[in-house]
Amino acid sequence: MQLDHIRTVLFDMDGVLYRGKTVLPGVHDLLAFLQQRDIRYACITNNASMTPEQYEEKLAAMGIAMPARLVLTSALVTNHYLRQHYPRGTTVYVIGMRGLRELLFSDGYFVEQTHGPQLVVQGADFEVTYEKLRLACLAIRGGARYIATNPDRTFPSEEGLIPGAGAIGAALTAATEVEPFVIGKPQPTMFLAALEMLGGTAETALTIGDRLDTDIAGSLAANVPSALVLTGVATRDELATSPYQPTVVFTDLPELLEAWQQTGADQETQRRRDTEAQSN
Repeated sequence: MQLDHIRTVLFDMDGVLYRGKTVLPGVHDLLAFLQQRDIRYACITNNASMTPEQYEEKLAAMGIAMPARLVLTSALVTNHYLRQHYPRGTTVYVIGMRGLRELLFSDGYFVEQTHGPQLVVQGADFEVTYEKLRLACLAIRGGARYIATNPDRTFPSEEGLIPGAGAIGAALTAATEVEPFVIGKPQPTMFLAALEMLGGTAETALTIGDRLDTDIAGSLAANVPSALVLTGVATRDELATSPYQPTVVFTDLPELLEAWQQTGADQETQRRRDTEAQSN
């Protein structure tokens, strides 16, 4: 893959920029490279547990300068979708964390309701209880539409992979026999929204992700080229049998950056040769 034509980069976060509170190798150098080349970028993440402002703070604590406006979470996209499709006053029961709850309820557009809601909206919840699952199950069986922010069954942490939003969703689906309508990756909505925000196009964009079933599958759905890095969830063994194949694969961000820099160096060498040939 030739990287020289890329003008927009869409980063996944967990497993690409960091794991837990640990920044991954090559992040600072790659961001500096993109800034030097005037290449636009943003983060798109299925993690709906925090607000973009909280992500800005978290990244800043690791030395990564990423303004909140460049962090597009599945909660943000879910909130946007629901407001486009449901009127003010729609009742909602939520299984989720602060990032999702603040977006849905902070301005009073949606009304929180535990019994008989019109919607059940479910994301990751690190304090999930049987009672929360019970209420959601009853609501869905009672006719509430079931919306999931993302399908990620695992969540990368410093200790290893832990249950994610998709694991909670699997429990609810088992109990209700209802599959959720999923907003986040691998649906193309997040990719297209990010490109619109950045003024980019799919043809000149690159997704950098660590999951085959979300980052790469979503990129394919949105017709965006993709680079898989093996610093998060996906392994080479999984890649060999996956139906979702990235455009290119790198061990980590330093290897990706080296390839990108080499592409630029090769182009510069070819330009010099062309100039010399014309002068002769």
